[in-house]
Amino acid sequence: MHQPEFHLRLPDWLIQHLNKPLPAFISDQQKMAWVIELSRHNSANDGGPFAAAVFDSSTNELISVGANLVIPTNCSVMHAEIVALIMAQQKTGRYHLEQNSEHSYELFSTTEPCAMCMGAIPWAGISRLVCGARDEDARKIGFDEGDKPDDWMKKFSQRNISVVRDLCRHEATQVLEQYAQQHGTLY
Repeated sequence: MHQPEFHLRLPDWLIQHLNKPLPAFISDQQKMAWVIELSRHNSANDGGPFAAAVFDSSTNELISVGANLVIPTNCSVMHAEIVALIMAQQKTGRYHLEQNSEHSYELFSTTEPCAMCMGAIPWAGISRLVCGARDEDARKIGFDEGDKPDDWMKKFSQRNISVVRDLCRHEATQVLEQYAQQHGTLY
């Protein structure tokens, strides 16, 4: 029986975007503003209204990006965070980013992680998570974020993962609201 194959490739618009000179990523604000801009582009290019990026915490180097690819790939697990983590692991050659590494890595996400992404973050070796919009902002427009523990940030802290919430929340929420106004597919 013939089995399908799955190849993960970033969308052409994102590859072109990454081939342009990147801004200096000095502050958390600059990183999040850039990731939110990616979510706008993804939404405008038939993707979901979410984006994420992995940065080296000590150098501020961009390691990888992810855009929500659920619709174009017909694959429910292709959330922006998952794509960014996969690409970071491929780039570093490590399934656990901090394993045997002198570096620590941070994930910037335009929205707090859903239940699935929440599980992937500790396994991927992320030491810091920075979020724009909140879970309730995504749910408000109709996205199903899954069953998450109320104390998820405490659980991350117990795993030595710090969490920053609400960075550029207004701007990140605007992308979600625009997606809803344009009757984007909810999945």
